[in-house]
Amino acid sequence: MNFNKEQANRIEYIETVIKNYLPKEEGFQKTIFEAMNYSVLGGGKRIRPMLMLETYRLFGGADQSYIEPFIAAIEMIHSYSLVHDDLPAMDNDEYRRGRKTTHIVYGEAMGILAGDGLLNYAFETACKAFKVNSAERDSTVLYERIRKAAKAMEILGQKAGVYGMIGGQVVDIEGIHHEDSPLEKLNCVYKLKTSALIEASMMIGAILAGANDAEAAIVEDMAANIGLAFQIQDDILDVTSTVEVLGKPVHSDERNEKITYVTLLGIEKAKEQVEELTQKALAGFDSLNRKNEYLKELINRLITRIK
Repeated sequence: MNFNKEQANRIEYIETVIKNYLPKEEGFQKTIFEAMNYSVLGGGKRIRPMLMLETYRLFGGADQSYIEPFIAAIEMIHSYSLVHDDLPAMDNDEYRRGRKTTHIVYGEAMGILAGDGLLNYAFETACKAFKVNSAERDSTVLYERIRKAAKAMEILGQKAGVYGMIGGQVVDIEGIHHEDSPLEKLNCVYKLKTSALIEASMMIGAILAGANDAEAAIVEDMAANIGLAFQIQDDILDVTSTVEVLGKPVHSDERNEKITYVTLLGIEKAKEQVEELTQKALAGFDSLNRKNEYLKELINRLITRIK
């Protein structure tokens, strides 16, 4: 398998799906559509929709039109979170992925509305998975399709909300201090802010393909380990990498006096945590007794990445 070639093909497909679901830039309110589309089409590796798609395939999902609304929706939610993260009230960033952030281009008020618009439009888009075609008029097939889509919607809402990504952002904004169980609180931030959408992506892929509750629980645990390892690796790269390799400023955590796995445990212990979490994630994958060579390699590369 040529991983890079396979990855490029999948990104091309995902980009097409996302573009097909974005709003047309027309009407008196077209500025909001322009800002939303600018935010979503700003590049990136499309990790979350890719994990969703590959987990769907792992469990035998064949009808890609069924999962496509959720593929677009998860990236809209991820993009909205970045738009709001960049706002002056949050991280106050002027650039993301080498170009100006949404609020710099369209103004702060439109940046807020663009994020709000993407979050709402994500659920409007995901609801399209409930659409019934002529081949699914059979009551049993129809019931199963609706049941799985409803479960996927529930997961999407929970993992993106106050019990997931937004909750993690709240804890992060309030700050982590050495006097208040910093490792426990840091784990909370990472699990909610980073892992939650990865968990949503993989669980939705599994459920829409027909995974049972036990299998979905394994996928959730596996995704949680992937997300935590991914974020700890980010902490390590902030210390060990360079601007040229990483593509963004390094040592920013140190300058901002931010508590991370590296500041709490040191680089070597942080690396051990990444390795331990990686092995747990891959053990979970193997326990499913299903094959998707690309997904297994993708998981490994996400966690052990150098940028």
